[in-house]
Order: sequence, then structure tokens, then C-alpha cells
Amino acid sequence: MMTSTAEIIARAEADEQRLQFRSFTPDDAFRLGMLMRELAQSRGNTITIDIALGEQRLFHTALPGTSAHNAKWIERKKRTVREWAASSYAVGLRFPILDPPFALEDAPWMDPMLYSGSGGGFPVVVTGVGMVGTIAISGLRHDLDHAFIVDALTLFLGVDPDAP
Repeated sequence: MMTSTAEIIARAEADEQRLQFRSFTPDDAFRLGMLMRELAQSRGNTITIDIALGEQRLFHTALPGTSAHNAKWIERKKRTVREWAASSYAVGLRFPILDPPFALEDAPWMDPMLYSGSGGGFPVVVTGVGMVGTIAISGLRHDLDHAFIVDALTLFLGVDPDAP
């Protein structure tokens, strides 16, 4: 059965709501980053991972087979997350709903070299505080970049993967 864009957006928004932190420190960023690195290695994924608190990069790693190009994608995804306080995947999916439909990168007010509506950027949200940082990866197909972050956060936060 095909899933509609509206259903995918709703799931991405639900993931953003359920995958929130009680607090977020540099130590949390390091532990999460290492979990993500180990998960990627166990899956045979070739990705670059970046975790930031505000504008401060707290964790960055590039697995063998990645390049500086992946780091450029990460910066574009992080800017998108910071601009909309939402995952780059959800933001990118929302744009075709506009009238006339166009991709985020085609919006006349968005520089496509600075922003990306591709999946792989996710907000770090502290419950009761709001967005405090970003998690971004690059190296997989964009929907899989997003799914990888969701999987890693689900493990790290100990959240039920089937919870709404």
C-alpha cells in the first residue's frame, strides 16, 4: 500500500514530538554520536554524522568512503532545521503542498547552496525548552538519512519505536 505525502509528513512530525530530550549536554552529544557511528558501522552505512548545540559543533565523524561533499550537505540540512525548527525531511515534504508546488531549493527566497529539503537533518529538542541544536547525517538516500536518525534517537532515548 502506498503512503501519502500527508501521512509521511504526519509521521515525521510525530517522530519530532516523541524524540525529545530531558536535557542535552556535550556528553549526551558524544554518547549519541558514538552510538550513531557504531550503528552505521554495524549496518555497513557510509555516512558523515554531525551533532551541534546551537551553532557549536559537539560531535562530527566521517566514516570511510565519505567525502567533503557529505559535510556540505550536512551544513545545508542543519540550516534548514534551524530555519524551521523541524526536520529537513518534513520541511522538504511540505513545500510541494504550496501553490504553485515547488521544491524547497526552488523557492525564490532560499539559496539552494545554503538550504536543503532533503532528509537527514533533525532538531535536538529539550522538552519544556524547545530546539537547542541539530543532528545531521549525509551518505544514504535522503529518506534513509532521516530514518537512520530516527532509529538512533529511538535507541538512545529508549523510546518505543511504535509509539505515536
